[in-house]
Amino acid sequence: MKSSLSLLTAVLVVCAQPAISAEVAVNRAMLGMFQPLPESVDNPANPSNAAKVELGRMLYYDTRLSKDRSVSCNTCHDLASYGDDGAPVSTGIAKQKGGRSAPTVYNAALHIAQFWDGRAADVEAQAIGPVLNPIEMGMPDEAFVLNVLKSIPGYVDLFKKAFPEDDQPLTYTNVGNAIGSFERGLLTPAPWDAYLKGDDAALTEGQKEGLNLFITKGCITCHQGSGVGGHMFQKLGLVKPWPTEDKGLGGLEGKEAMVGFFKVPSLRNITETGPYLHDGSVATLEEMVKKMAEHQQGHILTDEETASIIEFLGALKGEVPADYIKKPELPADGPDTPKP
Repeated sequence: MKSSLSLLTAVLVVCAQPAISAEVAVNRAMLGMFQPLPESVDNPANPSNAAKVELGRMLYYDTRLSKDRSVSCNTCHDLASYGDDGAPVSTGIAKQKGGRSAPTVYNAALHIAQFWDGRAADVEAQAIGPVLNPIEMGMPDEAFVLNVLKSIPGYVDLFKKAFPEDDQPLTYTNVGNAIGSFERGLLTPAPWDAYLKGDDAALTEGQKEGLNLFITKGCITCHQGSGVGGHMFQKLGLVKPWPTEDKGLGGLEGKEAMVGFFKVPSLRNITETGPYLHDGSVATLEEMVKKMAEHQQGHILTDEETASIIEFLGALKGEVPADYIKKPELPADGPDTPKP
């Protein structure tokens, strides 16, 4: 009788123990197409220095680069909101609407090119495009932009400090070089980076399950590299046609054969940067993940699979560098600075 009670007690003790969840195995050999964020993203053609970064930070926040002083780079790429404006398409001067969604500027310096159609080679070239766009910032021409900046004494001095070796420091190209130098520091390291460096505990077991699905469902075909995307162009609707009138790269001269091709977006901070796609037409990440699996890979995901992949994507959310993005005090207008 005593032995029976002892056995029953032992069984009850064992049953009362909390269940230990099985550790999820990830084949690290499959992670070779990913790399952690680098510490810096340098451009040999635009070597950085502290004065150039500080100037770029000021220009990034300065609405005087727009015709009516209502729009800055930060208006559409809000650094406090993970680098975008949370709208399907952005609003420029005179409340005009653009035709494409503003992608996040965080980690953008890693990308193969800039804009959804890749028409700018790097962040330096991208930075000066919207300034002259009649819908976005609306400045009439480069000369007008330079006249505004030259009329602000503080900027004249700042350009000299940022570009000490240039005979004419205040040029339109250097406007882009300064903003680009600042944007190259907009990196958001995440738990994913720690995991890639060997820290298995950096991801939860649920995130590891999602990572395995991310791999087996073919997401890594396009979303790879240090940006988990941003490193290639791909046709939208590769397997199943996607309804859009936007030609993507096919709308550029010499790229007519690439209708429907767009730069693959980075998935870093993707949980924070909806709505999604080039036209902001997809409201939720759940819908976006399901549609990408179907249209790009031919997979129909269950709700559970979708939730699991999204749980993994949460590991790509990084830290916004609060000190780096703090809005600076801008130099005051000069007596001849044009008004709005």
